[in-house]
Amino acid sequence: MFTVITGAQFGDEGKGKIVDMMASQYDIVARFQGGDNAGHTVVAEGKTYKLHLIPSGVLFDARLLIGPGTVMNPKILMEEIAMLAENGVEVTPQKLGIDAKTSIIMPYHIALDSLRESRRTVKIGTTNRGIGFAYVDKVGRDEIQMSDIAEKNRLIKRLEEIAPQKEAAIKELGGDPGVARSGIEEYLEIGKKLKPYITDVSKEINQALKSGKKVLAEGAQGTHLDIIHGTQKFVTSSSTVAGSACSGLGVGPTKVDRVIGVIKAYITRVGEGPLPTEQKNEVGEHLRDMGGEFGTTTGRPRRCGWFDVPLARKSINLNGYSSMALTKLDVLTGLDPLKLCLEYSLKGKVIDYPPELSDELAGCEPVYLDLPGWNEDISDARDFSDLPDNARLYIELVEELIGMEIEYVSVGPGRVQTFVK
Repeated sequence: MFTVITGAQFGDEGKGKIVDMMASQYDIVARFQGGDNAGHTVVAEGKTYKLHLIPSGVLFDARLLIGPGTVMNPKILMEEIAMLAENGVEVTPQKLGIDAKTSIIMPYHIALDSLRESRRTVKIGTTNRGIGFAYVDKVGRDEIQMSDIAEKNRLIKRLEEIAPQKEAAIKELGGDPGVARSGIEEYLEIGKKLKPYITDVSKEINQALKSGKKVLAEGAQGTHLDIIHGTQKFVTSSSTVAGSACSGLGVGPTKVDRVIGVIKAYITRVGEGPLPTEQKNEVGEHLRDMGGEFGTTTGRPRRCGWFDVPLARKSINLNGYSSMALTKLDVLTGLDPLKLCLEYSLKGKVIDYPPELSDELAGCEPVYLDLPGWNEDISDARDFSDLPDNARLYIELVEELIGMEIEYVSVGPGRVQTFVK
C-alpha cells in the first residue's frame, strides 16, 4: 500500500501529528519535497520533537527515507540526529536513508536567499534558509547532491564549475562573495558521516511495494503554497500537492492507493500573500493564542482566520484526496458564533471557487455562514460521540460543504487526542 499525506491549506495543518499517528502501521515513511523550511511537530509521552527534515515516523520502527525531490541542509540534519539521540532515539543508517540525488543547500544558497528577499519591493516572506535558490540550481542543473559532499574530489570539481557564478551573483546583490567557497571542510566532514546513509530511494520504495510492504509519503508545507498551483508569488519553491510524491520519490502514479489531506478547523498562513478569511481582531488573537500559532521553523506569528471552504474545494481537486484529517478542533472552543466561509464576493459577483490569480484572491470578500459554538472542553474526547452537539454539527457541515469524508479528528497535540470519526 502506498499512502500520500499532504497539507490542504497553507502548511502548519498538523501533518506531523497525523504521520506520527499512522506510522506504526507502515514499513517506510518517506519525505518527498521541501527542505528545512518545513516544521513538523510530534508530541509523544510528554516530549515535543520539532522536526524539519527527518520524517515524522521517526519514533516508530519504520524505515525513514529522504527522497531526491527534497533539498537538504546537512548541518540541520545533523542537529536533528543529535537532538533525537539526546532523547534516546538513535537514527542509524539502518533507520534513515538519504537519496544520492538529494540536493544540498550550500552556504551561498542561504546568502542569496537573504540578499534577494531584502531587495524585494514586495516581500514573499521567505524563511531565508536557501530553499528557493537550491531548487533554482536543481532545475538549472547546477546543484550539489548528497553524493557530492560524500566524496571530496567530486565536491571540489563541482565547486570549481559553480563557485565563480555564485561569487558574481552574491557580489551583484551587495554580499560577500567569499561565502561561495565557505564551509567546505565542514560539509565534507558531515558528508563522511552521512555516506553510510546514502541509498536509492526509488528502488527501495518500489521493491518494498512489490513485496507487499506499506509506504507512507509525507509532504511538507501546504497545497496553496505549491510552486505551480499555489498563490503565486507567495509560495514555496517545490510542488506540495500529492502528485509530487510520485516524482519526488520515483514511484509511478498507479502505485498510489490512498491520499489523505490534513486540514485545520480554521486556517493559518505564515508570511505574505492572500488570506481571504484572515481575522485581525480578537478572533484572530484567540486562534493564535489557543492554537499556539507560531512557526515551528521561524517562530513567526501565524495569520489566522475562519475555515475557507472554497480553498478546501480546490485542495481536494489538486490532490485527489480519498479522506481528510481535521485538526485543532479544540482551538474553536469558546468562540460563538463560529463562521464558515462558503463563497466569495469578487467585483460584484459571488463565486464558490478561488480565482486563479493571487491579486484577485486578495480582493475576495468572504461570504460567511454563522454557526453556534461550544464552551465545553473537548480535549478529552476520544470518540465522535464524546463531542458536544455543536462540535459534531461543525464537522458534519464541513464534510457536506467540501464533499469529502473527514476520517480523523484531532482535539489536541497528544497522540491519544486524535480519533477515527
